[in-house]
Amino acid sequence: MTDQAQRPESGIPGKPTSASRTTLSHIMTHSDTNLLGTVHGGVIMKLVDDAAGAVAGRHSGGPAVTASMDEMVFLEPVRVGDLVHVKAQVNWTGRSSMEVGVRVLAERWNESTPATQVGSAYLVFAAVDADGKPRPVPQVVPETERDKRRYQEAQIRRTHRLARRRAIKELRERRAAEGYED
Repeated sequence: MTDQAQRPESGIPGKPTSASRTTLSHIMTHSDTNLLGTVHGGVIMKLVDDAAGAVAGRHSGGPAVTASMDEMVFLEPVRVGDLVHVKAQVNWTGRSSMEVGVRVLAERWNESTPATQVGSAYLVFAAVDADGKPRPVPQVVPETERDKRRYQEAQIRRTHRLARRRAIKELRERRAAEGYED
C-alpha cells in the first residue's frame, strides 16, 4: 500500500496509521477501585473505549460507534496512584468499519520507572452519518513493519469474527428448524 492508497468505490484517500494514533493518560484514584482494592476492570475498559473511539473518529473524519470488543486482556492489576496510558491506533479498515488496537500501560505516578503493559484490546467501530447509517471510511495505510503485522493480524481476527457469527447463526437456524426455542 502506498501513501496515496484510496478506496476505489468511494474515492476517499487513504490515511496513514499515524494520522489518528493517540494516547490517553489518566491517574487512578480511590474512586476507581474494586472490592479488592485494585482498579476496577470496567474503569480500564471505559478508558480503552474512549481512546479507541477517539482514534476511530479521527480516522473516519466523524462519528464512529463501538460495534464490538473483540478481546480484552488484563495482564497485571492496576493500582491507585498508577498513571495509566491507553495507546490506540487503527489496525485495519473495511468499507465502514475499523479495527482499533489498544495497549494499556501503567507506571507509578511519582516514580521514573518504565511503564509496564497491563492490558490490551481490539475493538471494532462503525463510522456513521447523522442518521446513524454506515458511511465509508478511508483505507488505513500501514507505515511501519509493526503496522503491517497489525494489519495482517486484524484481517485474521476479522475472518474469525465473521466465521463465528456465521456458525452461530447456522446453529440457531438449525435449532429453530428442529423446534427448539431459545
